[in-house]
Parts: sequence; structure tokens; C-alpha cells
Amino acid sequence: MKIGLLPRLLIGIAIGIGVGTWASAAQSFSVIKFLATFNSIFGNFLKYMVPFIIIGFVAPGIAELGRKASKMLGITTLIAYISSIGAGFLAFFAGAAILPSLINQGTASDPSEGLSAPFFQIAIPPMFDVMTALVTAFVLGLGMAAINSDALYKVLKDFQGIVELVIKKVIIPILPFHIAGTFANMASAGQIVATMNVFAGLFALLLGLQVVWILVQYLVAFAYTGKNPAIALKNMLPAYLTALGTQSSAATMPITLTSTRKNDIDEDIVDFVIPLCATIHLAGDVIALTIMSMGVMMMAGITPTLEMMLPFILMLGVMMVAAPGIPGGGVMASLGILENMLGFNPNQLTMMIALHLTQDSFGTATNVTGDGALALILNKLNKKTSKEPIDGML
Repeated sequence: MKIGLLPRLLIGIAIGIGVGTWASAAQSFSVIKFLATFNSIFGNFLKYMVPFIIIGFVAPGIAELGRKASKMLGITTLIAYISSIGAGFLAFFAGAAILPSLINQGTASDPSEGLSAPFFQIAIPPMFDVMTALVTAFVLGLGMAAINSDALYKVLKDFQGIVELVIKKVIIPILPFHIAGTFANMASAGQIVATMNVFAGLFALLLGLQVVWILVQYLVAFAYTGKNPAIALKNMLPAYLTALGTQSSAATMPITLTSTRKNDIDEDIVDFVIPLCATIHLAGDVIALTIMSMGVMMMAGITPTLEMMLPFILMLGVMMVAAPGIPGGGVMASLGILENMLGFNPNQLTMMIALHLTQDSFGTATNVTGDGALALILNKLNKKTSKEPIDGML
């Protein structure tokens, strides 16, 4: 029987809590140290892969946008980016107002403290740091678009395929064991009850904010196009429900296309906007990553400020454009900036992965439903600005 990623993740968390609780009661911590050793090695491998993930996805993504330069493509990308960072700012201000009542001194401890050390460590230093990878990706992407380089583009697409294969065949299958080890370590240290209470609050808050952002997008679409948001959302409901099961915007695309067409949008706009936004518009992931990062920081005793979160949200919007289209792709693409811009350590990154994967279905559903709102806006905008069909623009 094939078990999906989310059930495997939940089983891993449950087993980890059980093992950690047993080890604490029996005062037998050798199993925990073994798991900590495994986590240390895998965590170092994950850290090693992060720069490759950035270059493998960001550079070709920027090149593709540049190579397909057109007025409608640029407008669509800009609107998708504005929607993504708008979702991030909604999450920040809501989190700043609500999270202090969920997380305060004494309710939770930093999940990175008090954990068992591994038996030994194997260093796997990255070939270059995250910021170097980001700058390199931008230089390569813009350069390929400027000189219209097919040779380098094909090389980087092959490299992207290798990185995606490593994510699919190595990282994603091992993640449940990695997360189980982390939760076992936390349970053995007596942190698990407080941490899980905080996680429940974060989960409820981010799901509520994702629904709010869907409504905001359709209200904006209504203000610009006059399309009844209740009818538009009803037509998009099949796409939302399908995404809950697939956890993939790409796998949901046939239903998203069908649902979007029901909102009286031109065929060429639907066929252009929905596939593109499935790649570049991940507002649901931005909300989740913003709220979760704020929660993890507050658990560590750090108060997230606008000055601290503003560059993170702006960069997160860029990273979501290049996120791999697989379950957990959003958090994989953001690991580098979580570490580099917010200073997350390996255990905090593991917490982010666990939290993100548990909500990934809802984040994907938010993304594809929001794509329908963007299609409404772009349909009206295209009619206003040009009579030329989309096919003629590309």
C-alpha cells in the first residue's frame, strides 16, 4: 500500500514522540543519540544541497521569464509577485498582533535547546554560501536571457533535473525519519507538549489567513472586474478541493483550467495565466512560511520586527517564483534565506519543514484558487490594453 507524504510525516512525528517519551521515562538515551547522529548527517547534507537548489531553480526560472519577454508576461509576473508579498505582509501584521498571545515566555522553549548531542558529526560544507548562490543565480539567469544562451540554459535545466531528482528520491523520502528523530529528541528533553501546543496555534492561524487572503484576492478582482466573488469562488471550489488531495499545483492544473473557464474568462488568458501562475504565484506558501518563521523565532525568544521581516518577505516572493513544483517545494526553496536572513539553525529548519509539510495541501489549494482571481484581473486588463491575442504576444 502506497502511503502519501503527509501520512508518513504524521506517522514519523507520532513515532518520534513515542520513542522520545519512552527514552525519557527509561533514562535510556542511546537511541536518541543515534537519531541525533542521523539527523546531524542528514542536516549537513541538506545544508550542502541548499545552494544547488537555489541555482538549479532560480537561474533557469529567471532565464525563462526573460526569454519569453512580453508585456502580458511581465504584468502577470508583477501581479503574482505583488500578491505573494501582500500575503506575506498580511501574515506578518496578523502574526505580530496574535502570536504574542499564543507564544510568550513560559509557554514554549526554543526547540533547538536542551537536545541530545550526536555520537559524532560528519561535516559536509556547502561549496558556497546562500548569498553567493542567490547572486550567482541572478547573474546567470539575467545573463542567459540577455545573450539568449541556449547552451548554458540546457546545462542548467539538466542541473535542475538532477537537483529535483535528489529532492524527490533522497530528501523527501528521508524527511519523515529526520523529523521523527527531531521530535524524539524534543520529547526526551521534555519540550514536546509546549511545542505541539504552539504548533497547533500556528497551524490554525495560518489556515485562517490563507482563507482571508483568498477572499481578499477575489474582492480585489470584484472591485476591478465586477465579477461576483461568491459565484467566482463557487466555480473555483473544485480546484481548491482537488489541490487538497494532490498537494501539487501542476497536478491540479486540469481542474484549475476548467474551473477558471467557468468565470467567463477568455480562453487564451486562461491557457496563458493558469500554467504560469502555477509556477510563480505561491501566496499560500508565503503566508505559511512567514507565520511559521515568526513562531519559531518567538519560541527562541526573538521578537520578529518589520525591519527584520521586510527583506525576508520580499526575497521570499522571489524564491517562490523558482520553488520546485513538488510537495514541500516551497519550504525547500526557502531554506537558504531562513538560514541566511533569519539565522535559523538546523533544528529550527527541521521545525519549519515539519510545519510546512503538514499544511502543504491547504497552501497549494490557496495558490490555485488565487490563480483564478489573478486570471479575472488579467482578463479585464488585457481587454483594456490590447486587442492582440496572447499567442501573438509570446
